[in-house]
Amino acid sequence: MRSMKERMLAGEAYLADDPELIAEHLHALRLLERFNSAPADQREARLAVLRDLLGDLGDQTSIRPPFHCDYGYNIRIGPRSFVNFQSVFLDPAPITLGADVQVGPNVHLLTPTHPVEPEQRRAKWEAAQPITIGDNVWLGGGAIVLAGVTIGENTVIGAGAVVTRDLPANVVAVGNPARPIRQIG
Repeated sequence: MRSMKERMLAGEAYLADDPELIAEHLHALRLLERFNSAPADQREARLAVLRDLLGDLGDQTSIRPPFHCDYGYNIRIGPRSFVNFQSVFLDPAPITLGADVQVGPNVHLLTPTHPVEPEQRRAKWEAAQPITIGDNVWLGGGAIVLAGVTIGENTVIGAGAVVTRDLPANVVAVGNPARPIRQIG
């Protein structure tokens, strides 16, 4: 029988209150406490915590505290990317940001999903789908990207947009749900 962690990582329904997952979440919360409370002039100490927390952190990438996530090890951020204040990356499924990605303040990347059926939801079952952000994407402040979404390279997501579906490369997308309003280039 597969563990709840194995089920989670496979994108299957799982119970998040499983002891192994709770322990991993608490480990991430302890690291986030250290990162979010580190003095501003201790950049190297904050980077060391992020390297312990995240699955991959590209060179010259910067994350401004406070930053929040579930586990951390499912997050991969490419080189020269920037994540602004108050970002929330819920990562029971992989979250991948390419190179040179700009993430505005209060951006939420949300991989979890919950059952529509009330009994399954009451029983605390959930699942998750990955989020993939291409190279050189800009996510405007307050944008929300939902589970299972891929955003193509060079795309700009307007502030406050809610991205519910895949978006192609080289577009500007705005609104709720986010829709392309023009091509770039």
